[in-house]
Amino acid sequence: MPKIVTTFVRIVDRFNYLVGRVMMYGIFALMAVLMWSTISKQAFIIPSFWTLEVAQYILVAYYLLGGAYSIQLGANVRMDLFYSTWSTRKKAWVDCITIFVLIFYLGVMLYGGIESTQYAIKYQEHSPSMWRPLMWPIKSMMSFGIFMMLLQAISELFKDIATLKGKPI
Repeated sequence: MPKIVTTFVRIVDRFNYLVGRVMMYGIFALMAVLMWSTISKQAFIIPSFWTLEVAQYILVAYYLLGGAYSIQLGANVRMDLFYSTWSTRKKAWVDCITIFVLIFYLGVMLYGGIESTQYAIKYQEHSPSMWRPLMWPIKSMMSFGIFMMLLQAISELFKDIATLKGKPI
């Protein structure tokens, strides 16, 4: 494989690995927000209007920023009925074909995410809830997470091609 491809794969894999490892701890932030919501409702009898939306934002960040890490580890969902019995070469061949569906899907999602983020920034879009936070921060994070998943999918494609050539990265 050309040096630029191996460099791309290493940079994308390293970055997504680091982001994924950091995002693993996002579950604790989510737990803290939900715990505060429960305590404030029970102990203070004053519901926190912001906790549900913050929990949703944390969950979106947790899933989308951790998505590329999941793809990297091969933890994504796949039909394992036949796949597990195939040789490494056959797996790489099938993955080379099916990864184009993922790349197309992520490309469409990224296009929509960028359009939605631009709209949220331009019109200072707010959530329709009582708390009314700005929407552009979470939409930006969503677009970034989708972009990183797209880069990771391309990285996986390059790794599969290298495996087919007999020179795994």
